[in-house]
Amino acid sequence: AFVLLSNGSESLVGSTFAPWERFSEWKRISHESEAGIVSLETAMRGLCAPEKLLDTVENFVGYLERPGGLIKVLAQNHQLLGVNAAIDALRDPQTRDGRLGVFWHTQGSGKSLSMLFFTQKVLRRVEGNWTFVMVTDRAELDDQLYEEFKDAGVVDGHLQASSSRHLRDLLEQDHRYVFSLIQKFRPADGGDAMPVCSDRADVIVISDEAHRSQYSTFAQNMRAALPNADFLGFTGTPLIAGEMQRTREVFGEYISVYDFRQSIEDHATVPLYYENRIPELQITNADFDEDLAQILEAAELDETQEQVLARKFATEYQLITRPERLRRIARDLVEHFVGRGFLGKAMFVAIDKATAVRMYDLVDEAWDEHLTELERRAAGLPVLERAGLDQQIAFMRETERAVVVSQSQNEIAELSARGVDIAPHRQRMLDDDLGERFKDPADRFRLVFVCAMWMTGFDVPSCSTIYLDRPMRGHTLMQTIARANRVFPDKENGLIVDYVGVFRHLESALAIYAAGPSGSEPDDIIKDKSSLVGDLAEAVTELVDFCGSYDVDLQDLRRASGFEY
Repeated sequence: AFVLLSNGSESLVGSTFAPWERFSEWKRISHESEAGIVSLETAMRGLCAPEKLLDTVENFVGYLERPGGLIKVLAQNHQLLGVNAAIDALRDPQTRDGRLGVFWHTQGSGKSLSMLFFTQKVLRRVEGNWTFVMVTDRAELDDQLYEEFKDAGVVDGHLQASSSRHLRDLLEQDHRYVFSLIQKFRPADGGDAMPVCSDRADVIVISDEAHRSQYSTFAQNMRAALPNADFLGFTGTPLIAGEMQRTREVFGEYISVYDFRQSIEDHATVPLYYENRIPELQITNADFDEDLAQILEAAELDETQEQVLARKFATEYQLITRPERLRRIARDLVEHFVGRGFLGKAMFVAIDKATAVRMYDLVDEAWDEHLTELERRAAGLPVLERAGLDQQIAFMRETERAVVVSQSQNEIAELSARGVDIAPHRQRMLDDDLGERFKDPADRFRLVFVCAMWMTGFDVPSCSTIYLDRPMRGHTLMQTIARANRVFPDKENGLIVDYVGVFRHLESALAIYAAGPSGSEPDDIIKDKSSLVGDLAEAVTELVDFCGSYDVDLQDLRRASGFEY
């Protein structure tokens, strides 16, 4: 079922045939409140005691379809403890008042798999004819969650609500899973009140990003349709002031917490670094950034909303989208993308659709110019000195790029009036499965231009770089940068490149969304890339001191030749 590796002091656990990067420490035995201890004893007692071994093998090993074939997954320590805490809440009569609690596990730590492990364990181990209603508030998240469960082989038939009528039909029937957008909880045409779709008590509503949209009219309709259901909230960010009380009233207290810092310390996610590039092109009007972020916060804008945006913030919008600024960013992006150490996938986040397409065109031009320059430089070097440039040239020749934005009515005509031709990009989005191609680390599609799509719930472990040129804040900012924090072979960290000055608000975002449940300070969770220079200097000093303690002078060693030292 799993492999436990130990040298007596350090221990790692992973599934059979898992790559090294997917092995993790097992720090706690039974409860999250335990002090985390990395030891062979902890791993043995947490996994190999008879009752825990049987629980792990039965309920915390899964198989998922992925590009290239079936993979085996083993729950990590935080997932197993969190799921079992949710099971305890379900079994506890004191908590069976419809509020099972809030399950806060930070972005990138495997929330979807935790949902899968929880629902499957309930079906196996808790008496009842259970139905799980999986609720999200965005079509993209609904599709991704449905596909994850389908890839795990637990969804049989089409159980994703396509309309309000279809949702009511599904809820009136007896299914193990029903997937729906919360917006589909509305009365039949002409009706004022939401009818009761099921009065069963063995229904559990699992709400993803529970605090975001669960208090609207649609949420009231959901509760009217399922009056005896239990509600379990999942979230990747903590509840903030204004959300806490309302969320408690609907879902209850936290039942499992796994925050940003813990996930990095446990190697469940990789650390993130940020880099401010071309600061002279960044927007420094704080009021503009705040107001614009409010408009952009909810989701991708349609063409009418983009026009309103351009009118309301005419001066500032022109500053962000002026051709010379975008052209300079395009040249910098190409040089940076090609010259990175780990050549993972990358996303460029633009302010709107039109700018995303313009940046694609400008990067195309800069791409050809940079490739020509590299070929010219390589031609002037001896063959033995060309290896590095030849690798960059081959990488550039192979790499594909694409625009991925949501579709809207009359977009071709409206964007054409703004001098943007989206037609070939839209056709490619329709003809090509760009999502699956971007997820495939071996695919040559390596750079995507977006403005809101793929910024939440879209997991691409090989994605290592996010280029930000869209004002954002708070929850949306944290969700976006988390696209780069997934674990992947040879990926030491994720990098956030800031072109618009977003990280002026990083400190406040981290204080809210990356602090622990007790309000612990999130210092140094995301570091400036320049801090690595100081870390390197410190490491070199430690190395020199260490060698000196053994009477080894590195300067003398460097000057020595042959065997004379």
